Amino acid sequence: MDSEDDMHDANDLESLDDDFYSGETAMGSDDGDAGYDFVDNESDDSEDITSHRQQQNYTILSEVDIRQHQEEDINRVSIVLSISRSAACILLRHYNWSVSKVHDEWFADEENVRKAVGLLENPVEMQNARELSCGICFENYPHNNMSTAACGHHFCGSCWRGYIGTSISDGPGCLMLRCPDPSCSAAVGQDMINILATDEDKEKYSRYLLRSYIEDNRKTKWCPAPGCDFAVEFVMGSGNYDVCCNCSYNFCWNCTEEAHRPVDCGTVAKWILKNSAESENMNWILANSKPCPKCKRPIEKNQGCMHITCTPPCKYEFCWLCLGAWSEHGERTGGFYACNRYESAKQEGAYDESERRREMAKNSLERYTHYYERWATNQSSRQKALADLHSMQTEKLEKLSDRQSQPESQLKFIIEAWLQIVECRRVLKWTYAYGYYLPEHEHAKRQFFEYLQGEAESGLERLHQCAEKELQVYLDAETPMKDFNDFRTKLAGLTSVTRNYFENLVRALETGLKDVGSSNSQATCSKTSSSKCLGGKSKIGKIKAGGTTSRSGGPSRSLDESNLWSCDQCTYVNPRSTNTCQMCEHRRCTT
Repeated sequence: MDSEDDMHDANDLESLDDDFYSGETAMGSDDGDAGYDFVDNESDDSEDITSHRQQQNYTILSEVDIRQHQEEDINRVSIVLSISRSAACILLRHYNWSVSKVHDEWFADEENVRKAVGLLENPVEMQNARELSCGICFENYPHNNMSTAACGHHFCGSCWRGYIGTSISDGPGCLMLRCPDPSCSAAVGQDMINILATDEDKEKYSRYLLRSYIEDNRKTKWCPAPGCDFAVEFVMGSGNYDVCCNCSYNFCWNCTEEAHRPVDCGTVAKWILKNSAESENMNWILANSKPCPKCKRPIEKNQGCMHITCTPPCKYEFCWLCLGAWSEHGERTGGFYACNRYESAKQEGAYDESERRREMAKNSLERYTHYYERWATNQSSRQKALADLHSMQTEKLEKLSDRQSQPESQLKFIIEAWLQIVECRRVLKWTYAYGYYLPEHEHAKRQFFEYLQGEAESGLERLHQCAEKELQVYLDAETPMKDFNDFRTKLAGLTSVTRNYFENLVRALETGLKDVGSSNSQATCSKTSSSKCLGGKSKIGKIKAGGTTSRSGGPSRSLDESNLWSCDQCTYVNPRSTNTCQMCEHRRCTT
C-alpha cells in the first residue's frame, strides 16, 4: 500500500499536469511566454544541438563508395610496394584490408609475407613448346590454350574454368584461391579470374571481393536492416555506438542490434535472450500448474473445485491442494472446495519448500511480465509514431500548408516533433530493460530511476498529445486560424525541453546513476526542476532523496528546499554549500 507521502507526490504531479493542460502555464496566461523561457533561446539551443548532431563518428557507404574505397586502397598498396594491383589485392585480403598492416608486415619481412600469401618473387614462365599436357585432364593442347599462375604449372582453359567455378560455388573461400597443383601454394589473383572464369563466376567473385572489404575490415559493417545494401565506416574509440543508416534504420555499431541507448550491449543481449528463452515458459508452468501425482504431467487449474481428473490415459483422480488420492477425500476432509489435510500439513510445514518455489516463480514471472509488457507497448507506440511520421511527411504536411496558408518550409517544426517522439519512444522502451536488471538491493537508485522514468513518460505523452491531437484541430480547419503561431511556439518548445530531458536521462543512466548513493545520500532530484525541464509551470514539490518512497516501497523523508539549489543545465539538486553541480560540474549562476 502506498504511503501518505507517495499520495502527496502523486497529487503534486497531477496538479502539474492539470496546470499544463488547463492553461495555467505561461502559454495561456497573462504573463506572455514566461513559462516557455526556452523558446526565447530556441535558436541558440537548436544551433548547439544541430552542431552536436553533425559531429557524426561514422560514414554511410553505398556500393559505389565501397568500390571506390577498395580501389583506392589497392592502388595505394600497389604504388607503395611496386607490385601489381592483383598482388596488392591478395595482400590486402590476407591482412583484412588494413593498408597500414600490409605496409608494416611487408617492410618488416617481405620474404615471409610473400610465402604466407603465395606471391612468388620470381614468376616462372610457361614452357615454350608447341603442345603441352594439362596437369588435370592429361590431354594435350596447343600452347595458346594453356594458362598458368606465377608458379608455371599449366592447365587447359576448360579445367581452369571448372576449378575456378567450383571454388566460387563453394563460397568466399575462392578469394584465397591457390594453384590447382596440390604441391603448389601460388596465389591465383583476380586478373586470372577475369581471363578464365565465366561471366557469371566473375560477377560472383566480384561480389565476394566487395563483401570481403566490409566484413573483414574491423572499421566497417553492413547495416543489419533487411534488404539494406549500405555499409557503415565507424571511427573507433568515439564512445557513442549509435548509427543511423540512410535507410532510416538505427542500430548499435558494437552489437548490431537496434539502437538501445541508454542500455549497454550486455544487458540487451541478456534481455533478448530472456525474451526468446524457454526459461519463462518453465517459470509460468511452475507458478501456475502442479504435476499429476501419478504421471507427473503439469496440470493447470483456473476454475472449479479441488477434484482433479488427469487426462487419458492416466485418468488419476486427486485433490488439487494436497495432491492426495480423491478416494480418500470427502465431506470429512472439507468437501469439494477445501481440504483439511492440506491445511494441517501446511501448518506443520510439509509444503513449505514447494510453496516457496512456486511463490518465487510466480513473483519472478509477474516482475518480468510487468517490464516486458511496457517494453513491448513502447515498441508498438514507436512503430505507430513512425507510421504517423510517414503520413505527415507524405500527406498531412501539404494539407496543413494549404489550410493555414503557411509554406512547408515553415512547418518543419512538426516533423522535428515527430522525429523526437520516435526517438524518445525508443529510449523509453529500453529504460524498462534497464529497470529490470537494476539490482533490487539498491533502493535509492531504483527509486530515483523510477521517478526519472515516470517524469520522462509524462513529458513524452504531453509532446505526443500536442503533435497528434492538438495538431488535428488545425488540419481540420477550413480557414487559417489566428492562434497557429501560438501552437507553433508550444510544440517547438515541448520538442526542445523533451529532447533535453531525455538526453540528460540517457547520460544519467549510462553512468549508472553513480551520484545516487545509499539511503543517507544527498538529494538527487526535485519535482520543481523536473517539471520545468518538461515544460510545466513550476510548483514547489517535495525533494526526492535517496530514501524517498517510490513504487518499490521504503522509508520517506522531506528535505529543506532552502538548503538546495537546482542545476540549470542538468536539473540535479545540489546542497547550497557547493557552487559546482555534482552531476555535470556546471557552475551555479549566482547573479
